[in-house]
Amino acid sequence: MAAESAGYGRLPVFLVEDDPDVRRGCEQTLAIAGLPVRAFADAEGALAAFARELPGVVVSDVRLPGRDGLALLRELRQRDRELPVVLVTGHGDVAMAVQAMREGAHDFIEKPFAAERLTKVVQQALEKRALLLENRRLRERLDEHGEVPVIGQSPGMVAVRRLIAALAATDVDILINGETGCGKEVVARAIHAASGRRGPFVAINCAALPESVFESEMFGHEAGAFTGAGKRRIGKVEYASGGTLFLDEIESMPLALQAKLLRVLQERVVERLGGNAAVPVDCRVLAATKENLAELSAAGRFRADLYYRLNVASLDLPPLRERKEDLPLLMGYFLHQAAQRYGRPAPEWGAADLLRWQAHDWPGNVRELKNVADRLCLGLPDGFAQAAGEASPALAAQVERAERSIIENALQQCAGNVARAADLLQLPKKTLYDKLARHGIAADAFRR
Repeated sequence: MAAESAGYGRLPVFLVEDDPDVRRGCEQTLAIAGLPVRAFADAEGALAAFARELPGVVVSDVRLPGRDGLALLRELRQRDRELPVVLVTGHGDVAMAVQAMREGAHDFIEKPFAAERLTKVVQQALEKRALLLENRRLRERLDEHGEVPVIGQSPGMVAVRRLIAALAATDVDILINGETGCGKEVVARAIHAASGRRGPFVAINCAALPESVFESEMFGHEAGAFTGAGKRRIGKVEYASGGTLFLDEIESMPLALQAKLLRVLQERVVERLGGNAAVPVDCRVLAATKENLAELSAAGRFRADLYYRLNVASLDLPPLRERKEDLPLLMGYFLHQAAQRYGRPAPEWGAADLLRWQAHDWPGNVRELKNVADRLCLGLPDGFAQAAGEASPALAAQVERAERSIIENALQQCAGNVARAADLLQLPKKTLYDKLARHGIAADAFRR
């Protein structure tokens, strides 16, 4: 993911270097790469500019007049812990570089360095900055609106997000296919949030409504339409006008009412029960199913014309067992949410825990994983303890294999970019390099 594609490509690089010749050369190198640069001769000038402008990355020499690069790093970390800071160290100053990494530096460059090295490190830092700012935006949106992000870096989920981005701004109705607990409503809410529609998001579980009240709930009724109907009632379809109507488990909708829904989709009007007037509605319909509607249609258990009308655009959600590389991201997110909900610290977990979870088929999918996160946050066992007497390799060997698999998955997702893989795994880059050496993993093998 390029920083520019995330919408943060014009954030400037703050360059702090007291040597005017070196500063001028670095400025030119970054400018040739198409990166905006703000250059400063000391830390104080950079800090003053930081109060006025948000940088994408700070590149600073360690040895500066007045406040040195490490002091600048500490000050910037206090103001914005997510800001990538790259320190430039003198030849052979390994201890200084290690100290910088421990204190949160994104990376360090050792003098003398090639122009390509500077450009590459800065571009990687800008990519990290773009991802972190996007995550911050998602967290803020979650806090304000309660929206849950569509999480996952597996190929299946990347494809889902691309479809959401491509279809959200259109008015096309969408059929969302997926097993129970895959997150179909989460995807539907993401489509609504990205659509720009100002009306409400109205969700109906078709399986939860008794057939006797289904028509009234969906389409509304006029006063006196039936015994007990003392006044007019607006149905869910009409209420969703200007927004999005989400029909979960649409395969459970009674056949008799499917024809009425088909008319809503085709003509964008609704007739209330007991009334004759056609009421215009402007709602986008998202339908979700855990069944194969084509097979149900062939068997006469679902209207074929409604299926074809809904299936103009479809989106297939992969089950969790087919995207287990997303387990760490999902578990981290759900533990964070559970910790906030229950007012408890998020529990720690490691490779041995992940190994147990990866061995599970997750029939309840993401919903089941969320429940496991809730139990862990409450101090309860995850329910996946190994059965007594079950033959297995030594725990240490399992942990080693699991760790190697996790690292290789991260490198695969990041195309061999160690810095991005370290961010994804929430590890210091030096720690990841140590693990690569221990496991004999070559990052170059994953570069595309």
